[in-house]
Amino acid sequence: MNKQNLLYLIKSYEKPARKAFSIRYPFLKPIIIFARRIHRKITNMLNHKISRKKGAFFKCIIARHQSVLTRKLGDSNPNLQTRKIINLKRACENLDGLIIKPGETFSLWETIGKPKKSRGYVDGMLLSNGKITEGIGGGLCQLSNFLCWIFLHTNTKIIERYHHSMDTFPDWSRTLPFGSGATCLYNFIDLQLKNTDKYPLQIKIWLTEKHLKGQILSTGKSEFKFSIKEKNHIFIKKNNKFFRYNEIWKIKKLNGKTIKTEHMFTNFAPVIYDIPENYFQENNYKLIDLSNNS
Repeated sequence: MNKQNLLYLIKSYEKPARKAFSIRYPFLKPIIIFARRIHRKITNMLNHKISRKKGAFFKCIIARHQSVLTRKLGDSNPNLQTRKIINLKRACENLDGLIIKPGETFSLWETIGKPKKSRGYVDGMLLSNGKITEGIGGGLCQLSNFLCWIFLHTNTKIIERYHHSMDTFPDWSRTLPFGSGATCLYNFIDLQLKNTDKYPLQIKIWLTEKHLKGQILSTGKSEFKFSIKEKNHIFIKKNNKFFRYNEIWKIKKLNGKTIKTEHMFTNFAPVIYDIPENYFQENNYKLIDLSNNS
């Protein structure tokens, strides 16, 4: 990624060619969201390829992953993370055991449904325009991040995925590459993946005292192995603002030999937290200063 391309990304972010309708007319935002949710509900209802059935657990483990339930996130209220765990438990009850047959599509929201107090969900942490707020079902982004990462290690095709629009917190205890997950908002900002394997896939997911854990199971062993690689990870400084850029690539191997290298995501987002002193040196991050470039 050369400097001119980086400058173009920054310019496109600061002065987009087209602003979203809900940004131009904020008073219409609730109506727009309602209309999108109704449209998605009807679309999913008519889509007979979306997986909806559960069953006894398969024997073969195709992929596995775990993520820490609580970690320091800036100056956010720790109680929000405690409540997040309640929401994760409720959602995992709907996910656990779901079978995705070959050719079928997994939809996060179609599987877990709408977070409501009547279904046991509570207020948790939500991110809106880079700001921490509280809302029903808050914290489920950890689940969408988790599922996106674990499915990247399977023979699936991403149908729908949205990246986080801002880099919200410093990399305290981060173990996965920046931008390797997915954000979500009921029900029109979804995570959807298609099973392109010859075997059915199944989600097994649960919580321990400290971790969200999960496995992707199947009826047969996969002949392929998958790994994820981050490329061109950099921070960019432009005057008094910082931005972050990277690329996520998926490597597919057969019998130990790479047969396919696929570009999955390109992430570009403004950094909205204060950069600590020596942050780049301590984390061995590359910084490009474009402050004197127009």
